[in-house]
Amino acid sequence: MFTANQASILFKENYHAEAHVVVNQGGTSSGKTFAIMQVLFCIACANAGQVITIVGQDIPNLKAGALRDALKIYADSEQVAGCITSYNKTERVFVFGNGTIMEFKSYDDAQDAKSGKRDYLFVNEANGIDYYMYIELALRTRKKIYIDYNPNSAFWVHDHLIGRSNTQLIISDHRHNPFLAESMRDKIESLKAVDLEQWKVYARGITGKITGLILNNWHLCDTIPPHAKLIGIGLDFGFTNDQTGCIEVYKQNGELWINELLYETGLTNPDISKRLINMGVSKRAGIVADSAEPKSIEELRRLGWRITGVKKGADSVKNSIDILKRYKLNITLNSLNLRNELGRYKWRVDRAGRTLNEPVDRWDHLIDPLRYVALNKLKIGNLGKPKSWFPYAPRSPEAGVLEGMMNGLKFGRQLEKMK
Repeated sequence: MFTANQASILFKENYHAEAHVVVNQGGTSSGKTFAIMQVLFCIACANAGQVITIVGQDIPNLKAGALRDALKIYADSEQVAGCITSYNKTERVFVFGNGTIMEFKSYDDAQDAKSGKRDYLFVNEANGIDYYMYIELALRTRKKIYIDYNPNSAFWVHDHLIGRSNTQLIISDHRHNPFLAESMRDKIESLKAVDLEQWKVYARGITGKITGLILNNWHLCDTIPPHAKLIGIGLDFGFTNDQTGCIEVYKQNGELWINELLYETGLTNPDISKRLINMGVSKRAGIVADSAEPKSIEELRRLGWRITGVKKGADSVKNSIDILKRYKLNITLNSLNLRNELGRYKWRVDRAGRTLNEPVDRWDHLIDPLRYVALNKLKIGNLGKPKSWFPYAPRSPEAGVLEGMMNGLKFGRQLEKMK
């Protein structure tokens, strides 16, 4: 229906996506909304009796985004126009000759979103939509859901969808849009000289970071590389209120590759053992655990695990963070809770607004075991105390300070002559 001169690579990626939920995270002018609308028109023309709902934060946002793109596709494509019998401008509904309808709607709240069912859903600029509203819409969608947004900061898509087995993530930026004017590309790229964070979001489609985050050197990866070396497993004990957190850390090409294994409350030590066995974790793998739980460590050791308590030492939190900052951290897509913690792991601030050299002790049930591995498996050797380059010269008790220094310098010159 659309030729190579009319469709971008994003159209092909979305059209052939097999996941139930297709997430389009993109920078400005990447063409993601236009591509999704092209896909929906193809579906509408080829499938009879379908209901396709495009949802926006409000009607003005829809008119400026998805609806504007839809009207352009309708006007420019004779094939699409030939499939449509009418367009109701007031209700914003396209009616197709095969009985399919495409409607553009906004909802006041989650309760309002309970009205109506559909076959296909497109949530346009999803970071303007409430998560509970999305849940109600998703529950009433039979076939497929498309989502797009500019990643100004992490929100419910990152917390609840990305990394799930039924979700496909497509990240794009203006370079994926072959129809964009060169002047606009230059304008977008010029953000790099003004604000690096804005450039990452709008020019590269990278999720924005909260100001003051402790670890901002992490990136998403699909899986652990096949030849990466396991350097350790980190374990933090929890039970009633705190989750038991467990991660595995690999190393390859000077980078760390991290995968979440456990994040769950109510686990006993035998439960932890069974979970790890079921995940295929070898009992020969070295586990570094919270040393404040010696009884739990001993119990897991008696269950056959190679487990030791972390050796913390003075300033262990700061030291472990310093170690982790030396590496690029690659976090797997399915490590949802670890990514959530990293996006919230900040330094404490006092009442005067001054940043303290101490993390907020809240979202760290997976970051703590990551630090344990850093302390015990990635410890960078102490270079020792700095030594003076001045040669040692014994000073007699009678000599003054200045005389002692002069004697030391003379002794140094004599050594240089003897070389």
